[in-house]
Amino acid sequence: MDSCVCAALAARDHERAAALHVSYGQRTEERERRAFSAICDRLHIRDRLVVRNEALRAIGGSALTDPEIAVPDSHEIGREIPVTYVPFRNAHFLAVAVSWAEVIGAEKIYIGAVEQDRSGYPDCRPAYYHAFNQVIKAGTKEGNIEVVAPLIAMRKAQIVRLGLELGAPFDLTWSCYSREDAACGVCDSCVLRLRAFEQAGAADPIPYVETANRI
Repeated sequence: MDSCVCAALAARDHERAAALHVSYGQRTEERERRAFSAICDRLHIRDRLVVRNEALRAIGGSALTDPEIAVPDSHEIGREIPVTYVPFRNAHFLAVAVSWAEVIGAEKIYIGAVEQDRSGYPDCRPAYYHAFNQVIKAGTKEGNIEVVAPLIAMRKAQIVRLGLELGAPFDLTWSCYSREDAACGVCDSCVLRLRAFEQAGAADPIPYVETANRI
């Protein structure tokens, strides 16, 4: 959902936006890949790169990449970093994005990281992106590529409202950590999303499994 809003921002502000999708062996890999293609089609983003990262699945250590680790319901997540954290995942994504940006001449990379309503992931903090930009400056030919996280200080409900203003195709997005047919409604990602739409006074357009109490 957050990446979709970022894509809508990039498509609005840049004449030739390009989109990157990284599959990494996550549980909902195929569903997310379909969402990426559909969102790009709707936003008329023609330049696309789709890659597969084998390292994150091989490394494991996350409920998203290891079938032996169960995806917890939202109410089971405490103050510790949850098992849905994929170790240093965003660095893998950004490394690909920076390499591609150098080749196609892009100077700005959008990422949908959010600090306010997050699950405690350390790679969703502003300091992380400040540090990564220093690495990019030191390690690229021109040093002029910048990672921006326009949603990082926003609440999820604010992101929903912004997406609605932009016409972001929320109906094509997928946030569930565990299912590909219908969203589970109980994982942390689903609960944060459902709560955000409720607080924004809007209906979430994707299908959910029938549950007694999702939020």
